[in-house]
Amino acid sequence: MQVGKKLKEKLQSTQRLLPALRLVWQSSPRWTIARVFILIFQGILPVFAIYLGKLIIDTVAASLTNADKTAAFNNVVFIVILAAAVTLLTNLANSLAQLVTTAHSQRVTDYMQGIIQAKSIAADLEYYENPEYYNVLQRAQQEAPYRPPQILNRLAQVGQNAITLIGMIALLLSLHWGIPGVLFVASFPAMLVRVKYSRIMYRWQRKMTPLERQAGYIGYMLTVDQFAKEIRLFNLGSHFSQAYSRIRKQIYKESISILTGRSLASFAVEAITAILIFAIYSYIIYQTINGVLRLGDLVLYYQALQRGQGNIKGLLNSISALYEDNLFLANLYEFLDIEPKLIDPPNPQPIPLPMKTGIEFKNVGFQYSTTTRQALKNINLTVKPGEVVALVGENGSGKTTLIKLLCRLYDPTEGRITIDGVDLNQFRAEELRRQISVIFQDYAKYHFTAQENIWLGNIDLPPQSDSIIQAAHRSGADDVIKKLPKGNDTILGKLFDRGEELSIGQWQKVALARAFLRDSQLIVLDEPTSAMDPKAEYEVFEKFRQLIKNQSAILISHRLSTVKMADRIYVMDNGTIVEGGTHNELMKLGGTYAHLFEIQASQYM
Repeated sequence: MQVGKKLKEKLQSTQRLLPALRLVWQSSPRWTIARVFILIFQGILPVFAIYLGKLIIDTVAASLTNADKTAAFNNVVFIVILAAAVTLLTNLANSLAQLVTTAHSQRVTDYMQGIIQAKSIAADLEYYENPEYYNVLQRAQQEAPYRPPQILNRLAQVGQNAITLIGMIALLLSLHWGIPGVLFVASFPAMLVRVKYSRIMYRWQRKMTPLERQAGYIGYMLTVDQFAKEIRLFNLGSHFSQAYSRIRKQIYKESISILTGRSLASFAVEAITAILIFAIYSYIIYQTINGVLRLGDLVLYYQALQRGQGNIKGLLNSISALYEDNLFLANLYEFLDIEPKLIDPPNPQPIPLPMKTGIEFKNVGFQYSTTTRQALKNINLTVKPGEVVALVGENGSGKTTLIKLLCRLYDPTEGRITIDGVDLNQFRAEELRRQISVIFQDYAKYHFTAQENIWLGNIDLPPQSDSIIQAAHRSGADDVIKKLPKGNDTILGKLFDRGEELSIGQWQKVALARAFLRDSQLIVLDEPTSAMDPKAEYEVFEKFRQLIKNQSAILISHRLSTVKMADRIYVMDNGTIVEGGTHNELMKLGGTYAHLFEIQASQYM
């Protein structure tokens, strides 16, 4: 049973080659065909080269006893010209192979990066909140750029060595039938050593992935502006540097231990191989001294033995390397096999345009897969067309999680969310999200031009659309952009040349403009003015009804003064709604909302 299981695993491992080769072919069929033709050419030429070398030596040796030196010289010159032509063709093939290999490898690398990016985009948000996903992603990113083209290189080497080896074996068989067998026996142990240590290295690298990611994260912190201020203010540079060094030393120590074992084992088998090869050399020399072989035969068989040994070694190395590639391809396929859990229905319903009854949460509960804590419990609320709803509560109360469910970044684990009575999972996710403009508290800062930063809120519009200017005006970002050196064409952030950094409040206005740009039925603002000064915040909310253009809106805010104008306010605590009503109703209730409002109001007295 155990033998059968191992055989099945090996067959499954071998089956990984075909999909990898399919990826190589899909990346660039023309370059793939060119490489195949060149490797065949490169495999045949060495056989002609050494045979022509034998003819030159035999012809020169025969001319020593030939009275007609001119005729003998002419014969040698003709063979030399042929040998020179073969050499030129070999050099040409090598140059073309270098060009084709480099170009093809680049195409495959770019193609594989595109596949990784596409799979990352398709992955549900849930994966990004799971550490194991990042382990899988990192291993895939390590393998994707070079492993598939490397497999093609290995197969090319197998093909090239096999073609040349056939010619060499034919020559060596004419000397003695046992010589090719000795060559194979001499080279086989090196293959076994490589296969063994490939398995060891594969298991070790998978085990080291979390440590590699930790080291990468610490190195990232030490080299980007996001952490630069605190690292200097709290003198954390040496601490993080030492932590990075400790991790890298551990990885180095373990890798050197494995490499040392492999080197010692390789030395032992190479020593045995050398003894066997020199025994064959001695046999060829003995046969030449005793007149069985001519001088040209000595050179021919010597070169055939050298090349044959190199071809067998190269062939077996390539086969063992393919086994190694098969092992590590599992890392790539482990990532490519990730499937999204949030899938569109086979027959999606059209989004109501416009909404008639609005959005409704019915007994909605939610629990993240990585924790046992219930993030949302028994949520019931409605957002009617044109209505402004506010969510307030402490951090961790579930406000942002509720918005993630509304955008169908997750599906509820209990209850349902509907638009005009139709469950969200009956719509295409892309169409649903097109009707919702969202700016989360941790909004993105794109290091592109100011114009592009806003345009990314609705890339269906032309990049120079007047709507971009209008959205900037609605959010107050236009005042920020006017003061930049190149206005809308100024690159934001300091990541690229001639970039201009913005304050947090200014970045927030740009992000807010992105939300206003999209022509959606619902706008969701998560702490939309938290980084703005009181004057800018007042200006935004003073004309908020005009800003949202009769859209429905959900506001999330700690500043209760900003949500007074909402049609309804829901107070959340520990994943549940504890209060709901208008500002006046909640103040009369004298509960959590009234208590928090009075505390905040007292801070401004």
